[in-house]
Amino acid sequence: MSGGHLLYGCMGLGGTWDSAPYGAADIAAAEAAVAAALEIGVTTFDHADIYRHGKAEAVFGEILARTPGLRERIVLQTKCGIRLPDGERPGLYDLRGRTIERRVEESLTRLRTDVIDVLLLHRPDPLADPDDIAGALTSLHRQGLVRRFGVSNMAGEQIAPLLARLDVPLVANQLEMSLQRRDWLEAGVLVNTPAAASNGFPLGTLEYCRANGIELQAWGALAQGRFTGRQETPQERATAELVALLAEKKGTTPESVLLWWLRRHPARIAPVIGSAQPDRIRACGDAAQREPDLTHEEWYDLWLMARGAPLP
Repeated sequence: MSGGHLLYGCMGLGGTWDSAPYGAADIAAAEAAVAAALEIGVTTFDHADIYRHGKAEAVFGEILARTPGLRERIVLQTKCGIRLPDGERPGLYDLRGRTIERRVEESLTRLRTDVIDVLLLHRPDPLADPDDIAGALTSLHRQGLVRRFGVSNMAGEQIAPLLARLDVPLVANQLEMSLQRRDWLEAGVLVNTPAAASNGFPLGTLEYCRANGIELQAWGALAQGRFTGRQETPQERATAELVALLAEKKGTTPESVLLWWLRRHPARIAPVIGSAQPDRIRACGDAAQREPDLTHEEWYDLWLMARGAPLP
C-alpha cells in the first residue's frame, strides 16, 4: 500500500447510534458522502462492525447493490474486536478467533460483498491469544474472505507477536493522529527530557510500523473541526488562523492543509476523512490529489503553533 493516500471513514453513515432501522434519507445521505469521496479521488472506504450498530456497513451495502461496478473500483476495509454495551452488560473487547470469524461473516452479509479487502483488529483484547488470532486470520485468508489484515490502536510491541505468527503481512495500523492529537509526534522529540514521563504514546511504534511496511492510518485527522470551524481555546484560534493563512497562500482549503501536515511526515501516514458532509469531503480534494505543499519551516510553524511552546 502506498503511503499518504486518503481514506473515507464511514462511521457517520447509517443514521442513529442505536438499533433503530435506517431509512431512505440515511441511504441518500450516505450516497452523497460516498459520491463526494469518489469525486475527489478517494477509493478506500473504512468501516467497523460497530459503526451505527452495524448500520454503516448495511447502508454501504445498499449503495454497492445499487451501483454496478462500484465494488471493483474501491478498497473495502472494516474492523472487528469491540462489543458494544448491551442492556446492563458493559462494552468490552473480544478478539477470540471464533468471534473474529463470526464478525467477518456478519460484515460480509451487511456489506453485500464476498470479500473484505482489509480487516483491522479494532482494539487490543488483553485476553487474546496471538496463536488463536493468527489461526483465525489465516483461515479467513485461505477461504478468500479477507485479502489483507491490519490493526488499530496498537503499539509496535503489541503488533510484533501477531506478525511473527502470520504468513500474510499486516498492512496497516490505525491510530488517532492530527495537529491536535500529537503525542505520536511528541514522543519522538521528548526523549531524554522530563516531559517524556507525561507522554503516554508508546515510543517506537511509528518506527516499528515503518520498519515493517505497515501503513499508519490517521483517524480523527481533521481534529473534529477544531482548526477549521469550532475553536475552543485561544491556542486553537491562533492555530486555525495560521492554517487559514497557509491555505490562502497555497490556494487551497484549511482541511487540505491539515491533511498535508500529516502526509508530509515520512511515516507513510494516510489520513482518514470522517465527515459525512459532502462539502467538507470535497474540501479535502487537494490533500487527495496533490502532494503536500508545505515547506520544512511551514510544517514546523503549524506544529509549534498548535503546541503552544518551544521545542525542548
